[in-house]
Amino acid sequence: MAISHEVYSLFVEPYFRANIARVISPDQIKFIQGLKMVNNMENSISENLYIFEEPELKSVKDAIQDLLDIYAREVMCIEQKLYVTQSWSLTNNPGIGMHGHSHSNSILSGSLYYCELPAPTASMVFTRHVSYQQIDLPPDPNKRNIYNTPINRVIPKQNDVILFSSRLTHMVEPNTSGQQRHSIAFNTFVKGKLGNYRDVSELAL
Repeated sequence: MAISHEVYSLFVEPYFRANIARVISPDQIKFIQGLKMVNNMENSISENLYIFEEPELKSVKDAIQDLLDIYAREVMCIEQKLYVTQSWSLTNNPGIGMHGHSHSNSILSGSLYYCELPAPTASMVFTRHVSYQQIDLPPDPNKRNIYNTPINRVIPKQNDVILFSSRLTHMVEPNTSGQQRHSIAFNTFVKGKLGNYRDVSELAL
């Protein structure tokens, strides 16, 4: 005799995706790819870690801010304002990916794929668990679902902006093409008032 049952989500982990092709010009692509790069463990990172402050990238910064406003208003449903803190360019040479990591001192992080991505496109891989798992009980690979999957892959497209919680551990698969893979990453924080004056928890940011 079958037992009637139902399964529900307690919490859902979102990621946000939008395309901003309309604001990225060939001159801006050339400017970004002309930035001085330095070694960053496996890949290369721009020496300048506040590239959205460059006047040449104002339209890109403004478009990112518009997306952050949407996310704060429609996804987080908060009164405070999200804004970009640090922003940097990344280059993955052939055979190079990015190790698993998360972003400190940030609320929401993002990636911008501002130019053509080489094929096959390396995915961003997000990990469910943020700490050591003493008991490893992986699901049947053919029966993964939103409740049990330990990882999720996101395949970016040119001019995509992908926003996600900074606490999520994520990595980039190795670049198996014969060309460089370019992107921009950024962190965010909030402006506004947190807490409550009478509860002595008020904080003005």
